[in-house]
Amino acid sequence: MSPILVRPVREQLEHDRVIRLLQVRLKRRHDVVANIGEDQTVPVRIGQMVIFPDLVLTSTDRGRKLMGTVEVETSESVNHLEARAQWAHLGRAKAPFHLYVPVGSVDIAKRLANENHVNVSEIWSYHTLGDQTRFTLVHRSTVETRPAAPEPRPAPSKPPNEAAKKTAPSRSAGTKKRTAAPAPRRAAGRSSRTKTAARKTTSSRSAGSQNQKRK
Repeated sequence: MSPILVRPVREQLEHDRVIRLLQVRLKRRHDVVANIGEDQTVPVRIGQMVIFPDLVLTSTDRGRKLMGTVEVETSESVNHLEARAQWAHLGRAKAPFHLYVPVGSVDIAKRLANENHVNVSEIWSYHTLGDQTRFTLVHRSTVETRPAAPEPRPAPSKPPNEAAKKTAPSRSAGTKKRTAAPAPRRAAGRSSRTKTAARKTTSSRSAGSQNQKRK
């Protein structure tokens, strides 16, 4: 039960009306149960304490996992007593804690949450215009739990034998190209030399035969 036992009637009616509006609004993603007035049905156990938040958000599956808690305050209940007795304990729960305060009490609520080290996930303001109540997000906690990035794995080192095998063909191929290139030139030189020698031999033989005929 909240430390604020008695609220002005008008504020209590506004408090209960905002809770019912939020119950309908938050049902889109969660199963929402309201603890209004004497109807305290769903408690939240935090350590050894049992607290009845204004709204309890649970998952829609069979596990009924606690997904969040909501406290709706009026201008009279935004004070140090409420912050220590309710907000601080709800902020220690594993599920996110959402706080709704009147638009004129936003700065006070932020200061109280800071001074009492309340781990509040979101602070919303609300104000009523005629028959409509508008909600505005005024604070969101920047603390996020992100999974650690996996460490990069080093590339597997290849054995030296395989590296030598891969580099050996490239070297031998290079040497083959270098040694094979001068071969045609040498062959061409030899063929030209043999042709010249053959011509000289033929001419010398023909000259010798002509000399014999003359004699």
